[in-house]
Amino acid sequence: MNPLLNEKLFLIKEKVGMFKASNSYDIFNPESNKHLMTSTEPDLGTFTKIFRFTKYKRHTPFNVLVTTTEGKPIVNIKRGVAFFRSDIEVFDEKGQLIGHFNQKFWSFGGKFEIVDKQQKPVCTLEGKWTGWDFKFNKDGKELASVSKKWAGIGKEFFTSADNYVLSINEIVPQDSVERQLIFAAVMVIDMVLKE
Repeated sequence: MNPLLNEKLFLIKEKVGMFKASNSYDIFNPESNKHLMTSTEPDLGTFTKIFRFTKYKRHTPFNVLVTTTEGKPIVNIKRGVAFFRSDIEVFDEKGQLIGHFNQKFWSFGGKFEIVDKQQKPVCTLEGKWTGWDFKFNKDGKELASVSKKWAGIGKEFFTSADNYVLSINEIVPQDSVERQLIFAAVMVIDMVLKE
């Protein structure tokens, strides 16, 4: 696992674009403002690009690759076409499957069961329908949280760019699959629940 994922705080900034089919993000340490990682959708197909500009955008497949600023892979998040719910696969820097996000039906704020590659529960990710707060919980303990960080009314009004802050609790072990899956969840929240 890349040591960059052992940070406790991440600022994920969606790259600004008026008419863009793919999603891309820059990831920073919000305390030092150091640019840590980049996230892109490198190989977007023609039909996917077309459907991204329709009301069916939420149903399109995605392949989000998170890399260091030098281009070294860190995490890869993939989903096929989704109709009623999303099942997402997460891969490590070597392309090995490390876990899944299984979306739950009938949750008002959005809910995912996060499991490892053997389908053993890692934690749940659940949002509030009244706001933009998401919590990662396991056995009654909060492992991490994601909240929306506003970049200013002008930027938010004229673009679809969003900013998110991920805070990982110190009880989450460093260099763990759990930490990789929690980190990957930020892109999942934006692509599946908030588009």
